[in-house]
Order: sequence, then C-alpha cells, then structure tokens
Amino acid sequence: MVELDEIRSKIRELVPENVRIKDVEFEGPLLVVYIENPQEIAGIDLIKKLAKELRKRIVIRPDPKILKPKNEAEEVIRKIVPEEAKISNITFDEENGEVLIEAEKPGVVIGKQGATFREIMKEVGWSPRVARTPPIKSKTIESIRNYLASVREERQKIMKGVGDRIHRRILLDNNWVRVSFLGGCREVGRSCYLLQTRNTKVLIDCGVNVSNVSESPYLYLPEVQPLDSIDAVVITHAHLDHCGLVPLLYKYGYNGPIYVTPPTRDLMILLQLDFIEVAGRENEAIYSSSMVREALKHTITLDYGEVTDISPDLRLTFYNAGHILGSAIAHFHVGEGLYNIAFTGDFKFEKTRLFDKATNFFPRVEAMIMEATYGGANDFQPSRAEAEQKLIEVINETVDKGGKVLIPTFAVGRSQEVMIVLEEAIREKRLKEVPIYIDGMIYEATAIHTAYPEYLNANLRDLIFYNGINPFISESFVKVETSSKREEAINDTSPCVIISPSGMLNGGPVMEYFKNLASNEKNTIVFVGYQAEGTMGRKVQKGWKEIPFPSNGKREVVEVKMRVETVDGFSGHSDRRQLVNYVKYLNPKPSKIITVHGDEGKCIDLASTIYKMLKIETRAPLNMETIRFF
Repeated sequence: MVELDEIRSKIRELVPENVRIKDVEFEGPLLVVYIENPQEIAGIDLIKKLAKELRKRIVIRPDPKILKPKNEAEEVIRKIVPEEAKISNITFDEENGEVLIEAEKPGVVIGKQGATFREIMKEVGWSPRVARTPPIKSKTIESIRNYLASVREERQKIMKGVGDRIHRRILLDNNWVRVSFLGGCREVGRSCYLLQTRNTKVLIDCGVNVSNVSESPYLYLPEVQPLDSIDAVVITHAHLDHCGLVPLLYKYGYNGPIYVTPPTRDLMILLQLDFIEVAGRENEAIYSSSMVREALKHTITLDYGEVTDISPDLRLTFYNAGHILGSAIAHFHVGEGLYNIAFTGDFKFEKTRLFDKATNFFPRVEAMIMEATYGGANDFQPSRAEAEQKLIEVINETVDKGGKVLIPTFAVGRSQEVMIVLEEAIREKRLKEVPIYIDGMIYEATAIHTAYPEYLNANLRDLIFYNGINPFISESFVKVETSSKREEAINDTSPCVIISPSGMLNGGPVMEYFKNLASNEKNTIVFVGYQAEGTMGRKVQKGWKEIPFPSNGKREVVEVKMRVETVDGFSGHSDRRQLVNYVKYLNPKPSKIITVHGDEGKCIDLASTIYKMLKIETRAPLNMETIRFF
C-alpha cells in the first residue's frame, strides 16, 4: 500500500533517532507504531505530535518480542509498585501490549511524575495502564476480557482487514449524503438507520422491538443488501431497541466492525445474553450466544471525543448523550469538510444522579436525527427532585400499610438512579428502612457502572472516591441471585421494596413478582420509565384489572388489585421542554432536523414545533423512507 509506505517514512522522520521502530500497520481505525524500546518515549508526547502531522489515530505499542512472559511480568510489577497501592488485579492485554493494573490507590502505581510507570515499562516491556479497583467486581467484564484474549490472533486479522477497507482508494468527486430509515420512525423500537455516501455504507443502531420481537428493521431493502457491503455498524447505546439485532447481522453476511464506547460494549453483551435467556423461555430466541461472541469479536471501542476514520470518507466522534452509561451521540464528518450529520440516539438534556447532560456543542453539524420519545405537546415531566420525593412518599405509604413496593426498571440506567435515590433517603432518615431486593442482572449492570467512573458525573465520583459513600453497596440492598431468594422476597409478610427488570413487564424476573403480588391491595407497583404500546406494563399503567399472563406455555389471567403509580421524572429521555431547548441551544445550529423514536403524533408534533419556533427545516419520516441531505 503506497499510502502506508509514505506514512512509515514520515514517522521515521518525526520520531527521535534513539527510538527503534519495528513496524507500522493499519489495525482497524488505528495506525499502530510498534517500538522495540518504548521506555525511550516515556515523558514525550509523541502520539499527539504524530496525530497532528498525519491526521490519524495513533497508537504506540511495544514490539511483542520484547514483552516479558505474563507470570514473570506480574511478579516484577508487584515488586516495583509499593504495597500501599493495594493492587487488586493485574490483567494483560496481549492485543494492545498493555498491562492493566487495578489498585485502590492508582496514584501510587503511577508514581511521582510517572516514575513508577516508566520503571514498569523498562523492566517488563508492557505498557502500563492503571485503574481504580471497582467497588463491585463484574463477571461480564472479566468474561469479555478473557474471551477477547482467547481470540487475539483472529481479532488481529479482522482489524487488519478493517484497516485495509478504511484506507482503500476511492473517488473523491461528486460525493453525496443520504439516510435510509429502516426502523424506529414514528414508533419506539427497532431503531436502525443507514447512512450512505458515494463510497460508504454505515448502519447506525440495529435494534429489536421489545414488545414484538418478530418486528425487525427493514434490512432486506436494496440499499442495505448485501450486508457485506456495509462498512461499519455504529451503536449509540446498549438498550435492546438499539442493539438487540446486531448479532444476527453476522449470520446473514455482515463481517465488519461494530463501533461502541467501552461501557456500551459490556452492557450490550450483558443485555443480549439476557435477551437470549428470556426469549428462550418463550421459544422466541432469534440468535444464540455464539453469535453474540462473534459480534463481540468485531467490536472496536471509542471514548467520547476521539475522532476516528471508519471509512475512506467518514470520521466518527462519540459525544455524551446522558441517557445511560456509555450512551453516545454519533457525529459523522463526511469527506474533507463536505457535510456533518449527527444521530442523537436516546439522550437526556439534564444532569441526573448518574450523568452530565447531553453534549450540545459540536465543531460542525448540518443535520441531526434526534429522538422524540416525549416530543408530544403535553409531554412535560416533573423535576427530578419532585419525582424523587413522590417515589419516597409512595414507598413510605405502602410500607405503613404493611405492603410491598415493586419497581419494574430497565437493568441499565433507571435501576442505578433509583438505587442512589433510595440509599440517600435511607441514610438521611427520609425513607423507612426496609429490605430493598435488587433482582436479576441489575447488580451486574451496577458492577459495570462502578468499573467506568470516568463516565459518571463528578458529583457521584466524588461521593464514592473522596467521601467514602458508595450508594451502590448500601447494607439495605439485598442481592437476589436464586429463585429461593426471590421466593423469600415474595413470601415474607413484612414490607420491602423490590427493584427488578424488565421495565415494561415484558419478561424477566419481574414477571414472577408481579404475578404473586398483583392481587394484594396493600402492595404497590411503581413505573419509573417509558411503557411502550403493546407491553404488559402499558396495560397495567392504563388501569387494566385483568391481565393475560403467559405461564409455562399457557395463558392465565392475573387479577390486579395492587395500587398502580407512575412516577415521571426518572426517565433517561428528554421531555418536551428539554427536547426543544436542546435544539434551541445547539451550537452550531443545523439546517435540518429529523425526528424519530417516538409515537407518530409525537414525532410530527416535535418536528412542527421546531420548525415554527426555530425556523429549522424538519421532517418526521416513515420507515423505509430515504432522505438526501447533500
């Protein structure tokens, strides 16, 4: 490849003479520089210098031949790092030539002005990376690391293939930009969009309709086929209506990369595997765990703000969306300044207990595809403080009657928000102290949250790491991992709170709780998230007194006598006011806005309001419609 030969020559000109370069390769979106003596660049910001000159994402890795064997390297590291650092785990990433050192005191591992880091690199060859020991250990993260290590050589081949595809020769003239809407238009569920230029096809999200799994995105359209013509898949966040169908792509011919933030990768795997388990009980599983692993093998993680080539004429940057852990607004820069288009995915334009509000400043943006979940004229939610107070009042009232409170939640996002609120209320004596059962995969999702403190807002990080108060590990929380523990929560006659997935009563452990608690008028069910049409949650919320209930392949009727409450304000979606304000304060202002991910009336109403108030061209497209932007 001529371009790569030119880059190799340029790099040799730019690096100090004493640095021995072994090789330079494209691996996925990265330009990887292998160095035989990496200790010589310690303290030199060489990556920034190379990136500026070459306009590529640069990674410097040690030549694999200089790396000490892992057992020896771990022994040396433990000798070098002072005991006061309290190392909890050392993990080797052979793909990147890195060693991750988890410790209670990361600063001690780094050493004064990075002295300990440099010594580690000099003695073992591996590039050290340090992280604070997570308060809760995640089995999912550990499994993902182990699996990726086991397929290292295969991944390396995949990444080189991706690199070759990204840097292929293309025709630069007469370029254009268009988006085909494959799902999630004038509906909530199966979000999927195809961004096309003259040279590139990229799929943004590929979800399932959680209330009707048989409804899939329109992937059979000629614009999409064949699937191996797609350059990349970009996932905005881990909820199944945005990522639930991704593993199936590999069954039908797609073999390219999946771009996600690191937390999205981990949560996506957690939710997809749970989806298989839940759907399997109803004989509705549409893929297997082996297909989830195949998709994982192709993932490429990007942090917020990293500008990355994903095709010859597209650069991708993720920005914080404030919706759930790792959720991102996907911003695409087409060509050399030709056009910029952003997909918000689901976003929250308000600071929450967990996250900062969604980013609304971009270098450039000519068009935006944005959600309209709460885009209706009357979709105003109470403040977060009002919502929290109402939840606490409902729980106290139920506990006073001797009842149980069931809170169906999404395992990711809403569960952790509710946990933080209840822990604080108990600590401040505003909530009666009763057992709070945390069921299903909520605890594992919470463990993943604690592994990525940099994705949480500063207030929560300070509370955990500097004030010594971790709301996720309160003594009031009772972890439910077995059916016997679930029966204990149901059968114990004393009051309690149960937080359980799924949030729309469409599967998961919450179904067993609901079936057993619904007929007792002392009990209360509290909805804290969106209930899609067609779900059991929406039926209960509407006031149905008899609910058809699936049980062992049969249908039975559950009588609903329990109190039904909806506490708005906990949603990870922006309400009507926040949606309009987001566009109002966008910098710069786009010339086109497309509304999706909302019921038909809400998408149309929001589009109309934005046009009337802000004089921006808007559309609320139908599924299978294509819009040309440039």
